[in-house]
Amino acid sequence: MATLKDDETSVQETRLRQVKDRNKIIEPDHRHIERMTRAMMGCETFNSARKTLRGIEAMNIARKGQVQGIKQRDSVSQVKFIETLFGIAT
Repeated sequence: MATLKDDETSVQETRLRQVKDRNKIIEPDHRHIERMTRAMMGCETFNSARKTLRGIEAMNIARKGQVQGIKQRDSVSQVKFIETLFGIAT
């Protein structure tokens, strides 16, 4: 961290989080994605797998209300968020 500050690489708003067990926070979210992808047939290319995972992750973020301006059970706002995120024309 000191090296980054000396090189002025880090932004001033950046802060260091010293969390001992960060894995315990990330794993429950990842478990949901594993469960969904296990039921799928599999992706033929890397790009299709990447796009599929991006879609699943975006839906989870919107569903949990982690997007600023979107409430947890507001399906209309969630649909608009997904449309703008992926450039889907309505």
